[in-house]
Amino acid sequence: MKKLKPLYFALDFQTGDEALDFLERHHLTGIPVKVGMELFYKEGPSIIHRLKENGHEIFLDLKLHDIPETVRRAMRGLASMNIDVVNVHAQGGEEMMRSAKLGLEEGAQDHVPILLAVTILTSSDQKMLEEELLIDHPLTDVVKHYGTRADKCGVDGAVCSVEEAEIIKKHTALAALTPGIRLPGGEKHDQKRVATPEKARENGSDAMVVGRAIRDAEKPGEMYRKIKEAFQHESINTHP
Repeated sequence: MKKLKPLYFALDFQTGDEALDFLERHHLTGIPVKVGMELFYKEGPSIIHRLKENGHEIFLDLKLHDIPETVRRAMRGLASMNIDVVNVHAQGGEEMMRSAKLGLEEGAQDHVPILLAVTILTSSDQKMLEEELLIDHPLTDVVKHYGTRADKCGVDGAVCSVEEAEIIKKHTALAALTPGIRLPGGEKHDQKRVATPEKARENGSDAMVVGRAIRDAEKPGEMYRKIKEAFQHESINTHP
C-alpha cells in the first residue's frame, strides 16, 4: 500500500489553467497536490489527467457521503482515473466506508488509491457539534469513535485536526492527515482548529494539507519548502 506524501498543496483555484500556471510559475510542478470540490466540479476528470501528465500525485478531496451503493459506484469511477488518495465522511457509517473501499478495489488500475475518512472538519468546534449537529459528546471522543470505526472497515487513514492526530495514532492503525496548518502568526481564515507544522509532527501527523498559506505567500515555492522542512525537521537550507 502506498504511503501518504508529507505535504499536499491544496489547489484552491477556480480553473485548471490557473492552477497549472501557478504550479509552473512557482516551480512546483510535480509536487503532491490536493484537488478539491471547487476545481474538480469546474474541470471534471480533465484536471486529473493534466496534473498526472505533469507528474503530480493527487489527493482528490471530495468527501463522499451518500448511501453505500452510490459511494461504491462513485469510488469505482474515481479509482479508474488513477488518483492516489481519496476520502469519505466517516459520518456515513461502516457500511458506506466498506463500500467505498470495495469500489476503489473494483476500479483500480495500477494501484488501489489510499482511502481516508474525514472525522470532524477543522471548521467545526464543540459548540457547533452540540448546538447544530446535536452531538452531545466531547469532540475528541467523537474523533476517536469515528477513527476506530474507520479502522475497523479497512480505511487507510483519517483526516483530522492536529489536535486529534495524537488520538488517531494512539487508538487506531490509521495514518493521520492533518489540514489547518499555519506558520506562527498566520491567519486562521475559516479554520477553528489550526496548528504549526512542528506541532503536527509532534502529535504524530503523517501528512499535511496546506493551501492558502502557500498560495498567498509572497514566494509560494519557498513557502512550500519551508513548511515541508519544518514538518520533517530538516535544515531550512536543505531542499527536497
